[in-house]
Amino acid sequence: MKQAWTRYLTPGLVFQSILIGGGYGTGAEIARYFGVHGLLGGLLALGAAAAAWALVCAVTFSFVQTFRTYDYGSLMKRLLGRAGLLYDICFYAMLLIVLGVVNATAGAMAAQLGLPAWAGVGVLSGGIVFLVLEGTEAMEKALSLWSYLLYAVYLLFLFAVFLRFGDAIRAELALGEILPGWLGSGLRYASYNLFCVSMVLYTLRNLETRREAALCGVLAGLLGAVPALLLLLAMGCALPDAVAAETPVAVIFSHLDLPWLKALFQLVLFGTLVETGAGFIKAMEDRLEKALFRGGTAFRPLLTLAAAAAGAGVSAFGLTELIAGGYGALCWGALFLFALPMLTVGVHMLRRAGTPLPRRRRVRRLAGMRGE
Repeated sequence: MKQAWTRYLTPGLVFQSILIGGGYGTGAEIARYFGVHGLLGGLLALGAAAAAWALVCAVTFSFVQTFRTYDYGSLMKRLLGRAGLLYDICFYAMLLIVLGVVNATAGAMAAQLGLPAWAGVGVLSGGIVFLVLEGTEAMEKALSLWSYLLYAVYLLFLFAVFLRFGDAIRAELALGEILPGWLGSGLRYASYNLFCVSMVLYTLRNLETRREAALCGVLAGLLGAVPALLLLLAMGCALPDAVAAETPVAVIFSHLDLPWLKALFQLVLFGTLVETGAGFIKAMEDRLEKALFRGGTAFRPLLTLAAAAAGAGVSAFGLTELIAGGYGALCWGALFLFALPMLTVGVHMLRRAGTPLPRRRRVRRLAGMRGE
């Protein structure tokens, strides 16, 4: 049995690990959805996104704990019935876009080191394949442990930026700039990232009560927003330049001029790219395994290789184009096929189900009934 703090934190850490893909980690998504509204407006937008994630995660995790739907296929079948197929379609489309984004980011990182883009894509694809084929338990541990390292490096990064450019960031905040549309941007960003919620369901198996599940959901929403908060504050040292750049983090490091910290940051970011790609592919394979292969695992190596190759091909469209064109369209699918049904139909189903017994008490009751 996992320790209590591990049960509470692991779903959120895995959610955050999958959430931070190429656009998030390089700051491109943070600039596009938050920074464009000014530093204060961006913070408000990020608060809206974090609140939306916390709400949806809390309800979803409670639903999963109550009905024991530990893969997204079972979850959507219970929630939407046959209409759950539509969510499958949206998920596979998002899978291709996300794999394209992380591969494009890996290629750009390789180019910054003077290497061909295919070298970054090749190393990334190899890491994704290895992590997926290691299995569920190994993947859960890897994503959780890497999250701790990520937070440490992001905090070190923010400390270095504030130490050198603290006055500029405080001045940017003092402007109080809140440009229109911040609420819509925050909710749109939250919406298309809701696909990540359905990818961490396997981490909820050790939760024993609905209250635990709801608490884990709130923590997941907050943990998912913390790295974005740190990046957005760091962008305050050169906000206009960061918003205009394809990779805002590179702009910040050009002002910071700390090569060792940049190398450490890129190493951690590359690891998050592997985690994001692996998380999406694992969710797809878990779904197909239950729906088509009846628990068989022989298909996984071939399917993993095929998905990794497809992501490498999609990356040719470029990072900016994938973020601008792909994510915006699919956020509506996540909203209407997942978030709204979960917050309406899902809440109604939870109320009708009542409060289930914790797992250990349920097992003891069943054992007692059988002994009568």
